[in-house]
Amino acid sequence: MQCELCGAPIQGSPKTIQIEGAELCVCVRCAKHGTEVQQSRQRVVQKKTGIAVTQTRRRPRDVFDMMEGEIVEDYADRIRVAREEKEWSTLDLAQEVKEREVLIKKIEKGDLIPEDDLRRKLEKALDIRLIDSAEDTTSTGGPGRVTMTIGDVIAFRKGRK
Repeated sequence: MQCELCGAPIQGSPKTIQIEGAELCVCVRCAKHGTEVQQSRQRVVQKKTGIAVTQTRRRPRDVFDMMEGEIVEDYADRIRVAREEKEWSTLDLAQEVKEREVLIKKIEKGDLIPEDDLRRKLEKALDIRLIDSAEDTTSTGGPGRVTMTIGDVIAFRKGRK
């Protein structure tokens, strides 16, 4: 398990702290940065037979555990263009993904970002990608192509002075 504040592996038992309303599971070193929250990790369940059983509560998954990548900025245009290429109306697309037409129209206008399950349905129905993953953003320059780094910029500026 990793500290949600510093990212280091947690040695021993993790601490749950609260920082500005957010509860974080952190290492002992980072616990000083917030207020420790006392919550029981175990709860006792009374069965009909009269035997008490202790159950351990699992940490709920947060949104960062489920992220695949970021949605592309031009998602609305990609959806509209792909729909028009298939010669579908917004109603046809809505029926294909089993959603309301109003929702599709709002997404195509850019007023609404589709949630993950709807995004997957749209990608499958229209044969498009709406996620900007790490593989998509890597440099496509071949051998011999030089890309500048921050270090190059700093060295360049020092050389000009």
